[in-house]
Amino acid sequence: MPDYLPFDPNPRRPLRLPPPKSIDSQFHVLGPVEKYPIRAGAAYQMPSATWEAALRVHKALGIERGIIVQTTTYGADHSVVLDGLAAMGPNYRACANALVFAEADDAYLAKLDAAGVGGARFSFRKELGAVLSDKDFERAIARIRELGWYAKFQPEKDGIVGNLDKIRGLNVPVLIDHMGRPDPLRGKDDPNLRAVLDLLSKGNFWVMLSLGEKTSKAGPPWDDVIPIARAYIEAAPDRCVWASDWPHPVSVVQPPNDADLLELLYRYAPDEAELQKILVTNPARLFGFDKA
Repeated sequence: MPDYLPFDPNPRRPLRLPPPKSIDSQFHVLGPVEKYPIRAGAAYQMPSATWEAALRVHKALGIERGIIVQTTTYGADHSVVLDGLAAMGPNYRACANALVFAEADDAYLAKLDAAGVGGARFSFRKELGAVLSDKDFERAIARIRELGWYAKFQPEKDGIVGNLDKIRGLNVPVLIDHMGRPDPLRGKDDPNLRAVLDLLSKGNFWVMLSLGEKTSKAGPPWDDVIPIARAYIEAAPDRCVWASDWPHPVSVVQPPNDADLLELLYRYAPDEAELQKILVTNPARLFGFDKA
C-alpha cells in the first residue's frame, strides 16, 4: 500500500464564512484499523481521518452540514459510515460505496437507507479495486431507482469520457465527481469538459465542483480551473454542488489547508446568489435535506 500525504491538521478560518447551512457534498471518514478492518487490496488508509477530525474541519470552515462518502478502503462494510452518522447527528447524510450492491443483501441496504444513506458512488478506477462487473452495475442502478437514491461517479484519471456509454442514458439523479477531471490546458476543447456540459443539458445530471487543486496544471492559487467551474455554473446553476474531498485521499503532494479550497469556490462563484445555490440550495435538494 503506497504512502500518501495526510490532510492539514490545522484548518484555518476562511477569509469570510460561507452562508448558513452550507453543505460539504463529499468528505470521507476513516478510523483505527483495529476497529475498522481494511478491505483486501485497498489503495490507501488514513486512520487519523476520524469523524471527530472532520467535525473540527467543518467547524473551522463554518460548514454546518455534510455528506460522508464511503471510501474504497472499506468497500461494502459501511461500519465507519454508520458510526459517523450516529455520532455527527441529523445535519449529516451519507453516500454508500457501490460495492455494497454486489456484496450485501437487501436488509443491509435498508439499514443504510434508514441511517441516512441516500446514494451510491461508483468507481471505474481499477487501481482502487472497487469496480463492479457489468451485471452488478445494472443491478445496482435498478436498486438505486427502487430506493430513490442518486448515483455518483468518480471519473478515471483521464476523465469521464471513457465511461459515457454506461452513464449517459441513466434515468436516476446522477452526480459527476471532481468536475469530470478535465484538463485545464485544453480549455473549452477538452472532451471531458464538453462531455459534462452535454450531460448537464439532460436535466438529471449534477456536477461536483471539487478537486480543483489536483485538476490544476498551474498550481496554487489554481487560477486555471476557474474557467472550468464557471462553464458548469453558467450551464446548470441549479445543479452544481461543492465538496472539500477531505481528507484528500491518495495525495502525492501535501494537501492544501481546507480554507484555501473553500476560498477557491468563492472565486468560482463571486456572486452571492450563485454561492447560496452551490453551498445550500442545490445540495439540500439533491441529498434530501429539504425533505427533513
